[in-house]
Amino acid sequence: MTLYIGREASKLWKRICSETTTEINLLLDNWKYLLAGLIFQYIHGLAARGVHYLHRPGPTLQDLGFYILPELGQDKAYISETVFTFVFLSFLLWTFHPFIFKSKKIYTVLVWCRVLAFLVASQILRIITFYSTQLPGPNYHCREGSKLARLPKPESVLEVLLINFPRGVIYGCGDLIFSSHMIFTLVFVLTYQKYGTRSFIKHFAWLVAIVQSLLIVASRKHYMVDVVVAWYTVNLVVFFIDKKLPELPDRSSGSSPMLLPLSTKDKDSKTKEENHKLLNGNSVDPADWRPRTQVNGKIQEDGNGIHDTAMNGA
Repeated sequence: MTLYIGREASKLWKRICSETTTEINLLLDNWKYLLAGLIFQYIHGLAARGVHYLHRPGPTLQDLGFYILPELGQDKAYISETVFTFVFLSFLLWTFHPFIFKSKKIYTVLVWCRVLAFLVASQILRIITFYSTQLPGPNYHCREGSKLARLPKPESVLEVLLINFPRGVIYGCGDLIFSSHMIFTLVFVLTYQKYGTRSFIKHFAWLVAIVQSLLIVASRKHYMVDVVVAWYTVNLVVFFIDKKLPELPDRSSGSSPMLLPLSTKDKDSKTKEENHKLLNGNSVDPADWRPRTQVNGKIQEDGNGIHDTAMNGA
């Protein structure tokens, strides 16, 4: 038993080291995209903090979701946050599964480049919408009489740039017409829908996304329209951007780590080499210049094929 555990631990360590080397090489080629995506997460938080200064509390708007779904209450607002935390951590762990499991389909760096591209595009649309129209927030801390409903004029630029994290993010107001939690949830679910391998997890993920939508409205964190807009906008964003981005290499067939997507420099050199071959008339592999002879309506590759046919006939 001890020998078996030691052998499996050795295999796991080798797998982690091999995967780490592969991912580091990918990170060196794609770190700019990851850094840009992470920086934009701060910009998105900064924009949400900025619109809070513009927020003016008022009567809660009429909403179909508020009529249909019972109100959870301020003391149960943690339920939707717990579900979102579960979704976020589950997806995060899944993206790192190639380091542990032998069966794998994705590269961690490449899939996060894709996810951040989806998030940034969706968040840009979200920023545009909540700066275009400011609505009175339905959340409890955004209603009239709450001290957090209005922010006093900032005393310095630094106060705005620090965004009072994480309290300023949790107790924000005014960033409506688009649910931020649903952006993350739907991007994660759609990504797993395409690159995940377990069908029951895919069905469960969609169920969790629906439950998350209902909990957001029942917690009065957003109006129903915020959730509806997120559902169709994020799906459209992912659909169109996914068509523009290069497809990720599929690792499920057991291909070696060397079969990685080419960098721009490699692609350029390969293209120049192919063009050079075309100009010199060497576009065809010399191995394909073997003489072919037609016998009984069938094309034989070389003389050996004719000899074999004659022997079979005899």
